[in-house]
This record gives sequence, structure tokens and C-alpha cells, in this order.
Amino acid sequence: MEKKVLVEDLMKTNVTTIKAHATLKEALQLMKQKGIKSLVVEKHSPSDAYGIITNSQILRSVLAEDGDIELLNVFDIYQKPAFFVSAKIDVKYAAKTMLTHNIKRVVVTDNNELKGVLSITDLSDYLLAMVE
Repeated sequence: MEKKVLVEDLMKTNVTTIKAHATLKEALQLMKQKGIKSLVVEKHSPSDAYGIITNSQILRSVLAEDGDIELLNVFDIYQKPAFFVSAKIDVKYAAKTMLTHNIKRVVVTDNNELKGVLSITDLSDYLLAMVE
């Protein structure tokens, strides 16, 4: 019988977060510093939901809408709630959700607490590792 691969087996656990009131410039600086393309937006309270902001969202807001990187905040453009999955589910269900909804990354939570992020790149890397 084939071993099930769980989301927690593939997710990235070193997640970088940002506050919703941070500027887009601060968000981009953090992405550049960490070499990443998205940030998880922190919750305001324990019962709140996590959000996510990507470099594509920032690019769209700044270029397409003539936004000012100094004046716009993460709050103005981030997606909340972020799509999320449990760390304990089979990765095939997470992959199906991501592909069905055309989502490049999901926030991984358990009991509404941040555990990691799973991206399409993580899934692709896993598939490529299987083909040796």
C-alpha cells in the first residue's frame, strides 16, 4: 500500500508574516530580503483569519491602478481570508483545491494557528523528485 503524503510533509514552515497596516514598500522590501514571492498577513485577534499578499497583487495595484507604493498598505490589497488547508490532510486534496481554484499557494493551519505555506512549486518539486 502506498504511503500517504500529507501537506505537512511538503509545506514550507519558515513563513514570513507581515502586519496589515504595513506599507507595500515594506512588504516588497521584506520579500526581496527573504527571496520570497508572498507574505502571510497576521491575524488581528485569535478568532481572526490569516490573509496573504503576493508580489503579483502588489504589481497589479501599483502598475495597473497607478497606485503609490509609499501610500498603499497591505490592508488595501491583500486577500483575506487566505485559502487554507490543514497540515494533516493528504496532499492530493490540497493540490486538487489549488488547481480547481487556480491558487498558487495556500496557508497551512491547524486549530486556526499558522503552520506553514504550501505552493504549486512545492507540489511540482515533489512530483519531479518522484521521477528519477
